[in-house]
Amino acid sequence: MLAAQGAEDPHGGRMLLAGDFGKAPATRYCSENGDQRKNIKEKSDINIAALVGNEPVCEGTDNGDLPSYVAEFIEKEVGNDLKSLKKLDKLIEQMTESKMQLEEQVLTVSSEIPKRIQSALKNAEESKQFLNHFLEQESHLFSSINSHLLTAQPWIEDLGAMINQIEEIERHLAYLKWISQIEELSDNIQQYLMTNNVLEAASTLVSMAELDIRLQESSCTHLLGFMRATVKFWHKILKDKLTSDFEEILAQLHWPFITPPQSQTVGISRPASAPEIYSNLETLFCQLLKLQTSDELLTEPKQLPEKYSLPASPSVILPIQIMLTPLQKRFRYHFRGNRQTNVISKLEFSRGLMMLVLEKLAADIPCLLYDDSLFCHLVDEVLLFERELHSVHGYPSTFANCMHILSEETCFQRWLTVERKFALQKMDSMLSSEAAWISQYKDITDVDEMKVPDCAETFMTLLLVITDRYKNLPAASRKLQFLELQKDLVDDFRIRLTQVMKEETRASLGFRYCAILNAVNYISTVLADWADNVFFLQLQQAALEVFAENNTLSKLQLGQLASMESSVFDDMINLLERLKHDMLTRQVDHVFREVKDAAKLYKKERWLSLPSQSEQAVMSLSSSACPLLLTLRDRLLQLEQQLCFSLFKIFWQMLVEKLDIYIYQEIILANHFNEGGAAQLHFDMTRNLFPLFSHYCKRPENYFKHVKEACIVLNLNTGSALLLRDVLQSTSGQPPATAALNEVGIYKLAQQDVEILLNLRTNWPNTGK
Repeated sequence: MLAAQGAEDPHGGRMLLAGDFGKAPATRYCSENGDQRKNIKEKSDINIAALVGNEPVCEGTDNGDLPSYVAEFIEKEVGNDLKSLKKLDKLIEQMTESKMQLEEQVLTVSSEIPKRIQSALKNAEESKQFLNHFLEQESHLFSSINSHLLTAQPWIEDLGAMINQIEEIERHLAYLKWISQIEELSDNIQQYLMTNNVLEAASTLVSMAELDIRLQESSCTHLLGFMRATVKFWHKILKDKLTSDFEEILAQLHWPFITPPQSQTVGISRPASAPEIYSNLETLFCQLLKLQTSDELLTEPKQLPEKYSLPASPSVILPIQIMLTPLQKRFRYHFRGNRQTNVISKLEFSRGLMMLVLEKLAADIPCLLYDDSLFCHLVDEVLLFERELHSVHGYPSTFANCMHILSEETCFQRWLTVERKFALQKMDSMLSSEAAWISQYKDITDVDEMKVPDCAETFMTLLLVITDRYKNLPAASRKLQFLELQKDLVDDFRIRLTQVMKEETRASLGFRYCAILNAVNYISTVLADWADNVFFLQLQQAALEVFAENNTLSKLQLGQLASMESSVFDDMINLLERLKHDMLTRQVDHVFREVKDAAKLYKKERWLSLPSQSEQAVMSLSSSACPLLLTLRDRLLQLEQQLCFSLFKIFWQMLVEKLDIYIYQEIILANHFNEGGAAQLHFDMTRNLFPLFSHYCKRPENYFKHVKEACIVLNLNTGSALLLRDVLQSTSGQPPATAALNEVGIYKLAQQDVEILLNLRTNWPNTGK
């Protein structure tokens, strides 16, 4: 260590210890003047300051330890080699430079802060002036408004009083008009009854009842009471008169008919004036119908307790109520009170009646099998009867019912045939309709999301109605036969759509072609939804059991059905999806051909000789690209309006995929680019082509991966391009090459593609090679 060893003084032979550094020798330097000593002290101070500013000082070091710290620093830098003392001048210069830099930083900070404070104060002062100005304006406006309100207050009070008087008079006038109208109707009814014109009297009562209904929201309680009393007065008079006459006519017809028709024919002779009686019956029936409105207004309907949660239903019409009166009396006599006929076990009565119905149905069906109209009417009535029997009367589904009769083999096959026949006729009419390809909801954006043509919606409604007709059949095998009928109808409709589509092939962007495509997509979507319906899942399980018994499917197909990987509609859905894809492909190809024709001039652009970006005031779209972009824009707008959202999304994504490859291969790879050409291509793509698709996705450039990455390569600055080329050439196929490509934003293009693009650049520096 330098502390333990000495250094021989070349002048006096005295050994200078490390602790003596920074101290002037007493005998050798005593002749130096004061200025020299001052300079030496300043250098020492600079040295110490620089050391403190640039080297970390241990915690706990105070000002008294600074000299020892400096001594340690010099010992570290010089060591025990005396020749290292030559470094001192260089160290002093370094420390001096560090000191000057620190002083400049201090001066800069101290000069900028007052400027910022001054600027902030100035802004605050201006804001204060603006605020004072606004406050003055607000005060002036406030005083003006208050003055105006004080001036206008008497006028407002006078006008308000006059308006209240006018409104009061108008209310009195309207009240008198209502009373006059009620009295006029009442006088008319009285006059019609005096002349025995009951029909007109009843019609006038209808008008009065409708007037009563219109007045329900009024708060004039006396007027409402007068109106209701008048309606009730005339309704009672007319109802009593017409009911008496109607009951008299029914008595002449011996209503109710409680004996067999043969007994009536034998025991009671047909009245000679029967035509006149039936004519009077019809007249009175119509006149009683006129009283229906006022009767519903005045009579509270009889309802079962709310705990039964019965659906709301209209009241029975008045003439039928009168006809039911004697039957109601008999029913109450037998099935209420302590009569022997009123026992709980008579619920069995309904099953007995049903057996009678089934016997009648089984006897009549053979006579109707070959009359399509009558047979269809019979089936419709049976289905309605069954629905009402189960839903309204709670008839147990486990009991015998009419569906068992319709399931008999001969009757069932005839039912299937008739269903198929009428369904095909309906399909013919819906496809030949003038509105077949027009959406019913085309003017309602929220409802018309799928842009479904009328024929497709009507067809799916037809299938839904067929499902509703056969879903209550007792046997699963019969349901499966109807399911096969539905699948046949779907296939037939698909074939018809295909035939119409082939007629429109030359106009693949036309309205009808797009409507057919929307229809195919809608049917496929609905069938996919039905496949998850509980009813069709149950049918799928039943089909699985049938197929397993008959060995009609492979083990793989049976496994797919059992695991719910496939559905009963998969075959139909696959065919419809294939047709949809073919039609979309044809549309994409049509638009792509138009785009290629419009891009011919753009392909021939002089990419080698275009001016650089620095030579242009503002970058603008290439004129040769305008036909391409206009064609693309017009077709996108057209198909966005004609196709549903899901189809249009598939369309533009298919088109973009082809367009990306076309621009990359036919325009970019087929040309060489100088700096201006590469910049122009980048501008045309990123500022004009990509934004065309920004309405349909957030980042359209991600669908043009080839074009986007090619533009990146062509527009790399020269240094980065040189470095990338060297990396690619030196690490072919290695991970470093992939990392280098990813670093500049290349993920899609292969290394060979990037090398080709780099060779298309012409703005390489002249290296003399």
